[in-house]
Amino acid sequence: MRELSDRIAHHVRALPRSGIRDFFEVVQTMDDVISLGIGEPDFVTPWHIREAAIYAIERGRTSYTSNLGLPKLRQAVSRYVEKHFGISYDAKSEVLVSVGVSEALDLALRALLDPGDEVIYHEPCYVSYLPSIDLARGVGVAVPTKLADGFALKAAAIEERITDQTKAILLSFPTNPTGATLPAEEAARIADICIRYDLILLTDEIYSELTYEGAHRSVASFPGMRERSIFLHGVSKAFAMTGFRIGFACAPSPLIEAMMKVHQYGILCAPTISQDAAIEALENGRPAMEAMRNDYRLRRNFIVTEFEKMGFPCLKPGGAFYVFPDISSLGLSSKEFSLRLLEKKRVAAVPGTAFGRCGEGFIRCSYATSFDNIKKAMTRIAEFADEVRRG
Repeated sequence: MRELSDRIAHHVRALPRSGIRDFFEVVQTMDDVISLGIGEPDFVTPWHIREAAIYAIERGRTSYTSNLGLPKLRQAVSRYVEKHFGISYDAKSEVLVSVGVSEALDLALRALLDPGDEVIYHEPCYVSYLPSIDLARGVGVAVPTKLADGFALKAAAIEERITDQTKAILLSFPTNPTGATLPAEEAARIADICIRYDLILLTDEIYSELTYEGAHRSVASFPGMRERSIFLHGVSKAFAMTGFRIGFACAPSPLIEAMMKVHQYGILCAPTISQDAAIEALENGRPAMEAMRNDYRLRRNFIVTEFEKMGFPCLKPGGAFYVFPDISSLGLSSKEFSLRLLEKKRVAAVPGTAFGRCGEGFIRCSYATSFDNIKKAMTRIAEFADEVRRG
């Protein structure tokens, strides 16, 4: 009998394991660790949202929904996106509820890509983007960004990478892991590129509410972009609802219909109880979200200041809840720094290489944890850095 590993599809065999999950398997074997690793709000889901889920259970709302999602939730999504992003979608045919934004992205890629189609995306980026493109049999084309430029994505850098095989551009702002945002003038240039080269835009807006200064503007909201964009969003980050697993996609009906075909055979529908909770979040959750954002802003200011005191250059994030300090001056690789920090000081930070090759020399720290934990972690990291410098 042939080895079972030889029976696995070649494109799956070639996939790397998640650098974040591999690292945290090590963390799970250790005691007394302060984790700045997993990108999950430390806030409990606001009570009124949890109450909506409890009430759904009490009413026995435990059956399947439409493949597209509850009509009431799709209506809430349509209203929310129009109010806060300025894009109008028909709730009946242009909105699809998914199991988290990760599923929505997977659906979009599988619905769009033929083998060999290229998708341009920016790095450092969320760990699943390139593997998701690979699983859809596409080809990912990375645009590296740099700390010296504030991890800014330039339209000109995108245009340089366009070929006859380019089918889509994948964006996510504010960005995990850097916290970088996209200025409106650059967003307008990217919109122009999409139109001139007839490309589809995939825009992951999951951190958009967690923008600290200025107004967030989606590239999908520019003139001529609605008809060529798939707008991806969800309730996990801004409303502290990661475990509810509710995302959504908004797009012209032919794209949503194609995505729904993939969704109905693989997932069927998102959990009914979670959909009811998401309705409450979108309709009444902004005050709680804004309070959480204000708390994140205070943590951001503190953690950036502390890293700069240590001599680690660090972008002050415009959004999300991550910092991405440059630790290369210590002469350690990202992985070596993170493993030694974990072993010696019991602080978990993710190696920057988990987010792409241009993440070498950086670590990602999430400040979605308590202020007390952040203060203790910063003290320990400073001690570690001093010890390394002293040799």
